[in-house]
Amino acid sequence: MRLNTRERGAGRRTALLVHGIMSDSRTWRRVAPALVERGYRVIAVDLRGHGDSPRGAYGPRLFADDLVDTLPHRADLALGHSLGGLALSLAVERLQPLRAVYSDPAWSSADPDRQIGPEVFAAFKRATRAQTTALNPRWDTEDVDIEMATLAAWDAASAHFLGGRPLTGFVPDRPAVPSLVQLADPSFLVGAEDTDRLRASGFEVRTVAGAGHTIHRDDFDGFMKSLDGWI
Repeated sequence: MRLNTRERGAGRRTALLVHGIMSDSRTWRRVAPALVERGYRVIAVDLRGHGDSPRGAYGPRLFADDLVDTLPHRADLALGHSLGGLALSLAVERLQPLRAVYSDPAWSSADPDRQIGPEVFAAFKRATRAQTTALNPRWDTEDVDIEMATLAAWDAASAHFLGGRPLTGFVPDRPAVPSLVQLADPSFLVGAEDTDRLRASGFEVRTVAGAGHTIHRDDFDGFMKSLDGWI
């Protein structure tokens, strides 16, 4: 499936941005310009079922295949958040970016006994502005505006992309390209045991102190600082 994209800049380097569930390419409203200032051409996608991309069946491999069908290969940087991190990790061997960054990726659960079910995510389709603000007290007003718009454009059926299976088993065995894993503090997706495994297998792992799951909206400055040496 060919995905909708938003493109900024005309730099000599290329950066690919892949958003998380319930969101779309508009979530990168501060990240994309910051990368453009650093000399990148930035391409941000809407995953299937999100934003202006087509709807269809949903599954991790389908999300990944769409990235391969849509995005240029051998980009200088590919960055995926949450579900976007999962999709990127399943596409990275085919996309072959020079560097990959996985921002609090949806690979597993830090506590398998307290997983959030897809029906909980699907219910966010009806979230009010007051609820969104209360759940994300560190977001700027514009980020809340964007979240309300992306929720309106989102197909809540995509929350069931695992077909009833738990979120587990997606932690990569090794980095296919030089890779950074950027974690929230604490991460509810990547626990201590997985962090140790990732480091042992060659991933660099950094935590953004005090940041919630959507690091780039919770603490933009901390998000960018955490990318030192990778962008």
